[in-house]
Amino acid sequence: MMEHKETTMAGKKLLPICFLLVGLHLVAFTAGEDDDQFVYSGFTGSNLILDGAASVTSTGLLELTNGTLRQKGHAIYPTQLRFRDQNMTTPAAGGAVRSFSASFVFGILSGYPDVSANGIAFFVAPTTDFSSAMAAQYLGILNGSNNGNATNRIFAVELDTMKNNEFRDISDNHVGIDVNSLVSVNSTDAGYYPDGGGGGFRTLTLISHEAMQAWVDYDGEAKKIDVTLAPLTMGKPARPLLSAAYDLSTVIPDMAYIGFSSSTGLVDSRHYVLGWSFAMDGPAPAIDIAKLPKLPREFPKPRSKVLEIILPIATAALVLFVGTVLVLLGEGS
Repeated sequence: MMEHKETTMAGKKLLPICFLLVGLHLVAFTAGEDDDQFVYSGFTGSNLILDGAASVTSTGLLELTNGTLRQKGHAIYPTQLRFRDQNMTTPAAGGAVRSFSASFVFGILSGYPDVSANGIAFFVAPTTDFSSAMAAQYLGILNGSNNGNATNRIFAVELDTMKNNEFRDISDNHVGIDVNSLVSVNSTDAGYYPDGGGGGFRTLTLISHEAMQAWVDYDGEAKKIDVTLAPLTMGKPARPLLSAAYDLSTVIPDMAYIGFSSSTGLVDSRHYVLGWSFAMDGPAPAIDIAKLPKLPREFPKPRSKVLEIILPIATAALVLFVGTVLVLLGEGS
């Protein structure tokens, strides 16, 4: 009887240890699952790596830039992701890059109705250190000395609101696929193709002060990149906005970070991300549009760039005219 009691007591002492081991196993398994897939419908309480001007507002907006000129900001998922399939052998160490998919809702606000600077980039990179990257046309991811270097190992999709001739930009309202360089592999004007062939290509203005959604999809078997854009009120169109045939196994390392970069130049602009999702080996989870924070309505009330230039000149001319008249009147008297 005593032996049975001692055995029972020993069993009870082992139970918490067993539960702890099972719990740790489940936590590790769940963490591994989460590393391959996540969704943010707003960023309140998120643990993103933020630097530069980037911050999370009280309403849950991810604000990459805050209107200050010539600044950059980054927001990076805190865990490195495994991008290569370790079960395959290719000339690239570690195997081929897996398929992946990202989706995000963004908005760009400018102090002017017709000009902004400089844009947002979604990126995959081997590092979280962008201290040497430059603002303005470099979008906070590259600089004048490393732009175009294969050692960058950066893949990015840019939403660019400035036309920079040095990068052969096609317009001041374009989307580009970038590999180690801000000279895009492929680019096109921002817009979308509605399903059902309803009127063909529709233009979207990146600085419209309206939220819109983007999708970035890489097919690891076909070695193809698709980028799709659409208004927030509609789902993902079947036809992508632009595509590029490119083997990202020559670019992305085994382990890499994903995130956003943004920068401003000489125009006061603000760049926001409202929601973000990502998945390996499948489509990015749906972002709950109903839970997204709202963009600020104005920042400040937009005014024409032309007026900004003309008004100071007109004021100076008026002051000069009045001064001249007063001098002439004084001499006449």
